[in-house]
Amino acid sequence: MEATTTEESGPEPAAAAPPKGTVTQRAIERIKAMIAEGALEPGQRLPTERDLAAQLGISRSSMREAIRALTVLGVLEARHGSGIYVTRLEAGDLLETFGVVADLSRGPRLVELLQVRRVLESTATALAAARITPDELARVEQHLTAMNATDDPEEILAHDIAFHRVIAAAAGNETMAAILEGLSSRTFRARVWRGYQEEGAFARTRREHAAIHRALAARDPEAARAAAAAHVGEVEEWLRAQVER
Repeated sequence: MEATTTEESGPEPAAAAPPKGTVTQRAIERIKAMIAEGALEPGQRLPTERDLAAQLGISRSSMREAIRALTVLGVLEARHGSGIYVTRLEAGDLLETFGVVADLSRGPRLVELLQVRRVLESTATALAAARITPDELARVEQHLTAMNATDDPEEILAHDIAFHRVIAAAAGNETMAAILEGLSSRTFRARVWRGYQEEGAFARTRREHAAIHRALAARDPEAARAAAAAHVGEVEEWLRAQVER
């Protein structure tokens, strides 16, 4: 009897099937679409993995990977013994991956991140100049005063972060504030402060923070924008010089 060839009866080549990553990505997009269209609301429990896979026509393994990916991104959360839920979808949770990027990036990528921060920081500071409350302005001044009263890099770093955090919140845009929080991660700022300490540049950065405060106190959005852009621009140029070395 003539042997049956692999070509006639064997399985199709693996390349004929869609890559698993593509199926998983489709599952991710389908779940995101359900949330965007209101079929799944913030805080709502997802159908079981089996039911959701059947509903979307996707394998359970791909659905499991999609749920895992969206959990890492902060879109979904697993509650022990209860199931998978849509999170509150707050900007701070969804955009915290910016902090990971800022912490792990090196060289030219860090310079690029500072360029993005310069644009957003100057915009946020301009918005804050028009919207900041007396209480928020007082807190900005408190952090500036504390920065000027110490030479301890850790204390300066803590007040520097708080100084800019108050301003970002005063801008009234939670999404922008969340992105800036990530781009201004403590790990990244600590690297900058160590370099500043070595070069004796604390006096310069204190002057830059004081200029930002004056513009906020004057309720002058354009002056605030310019002061913030100059401040981040100085950090950007310092970092670019470090990279080029």
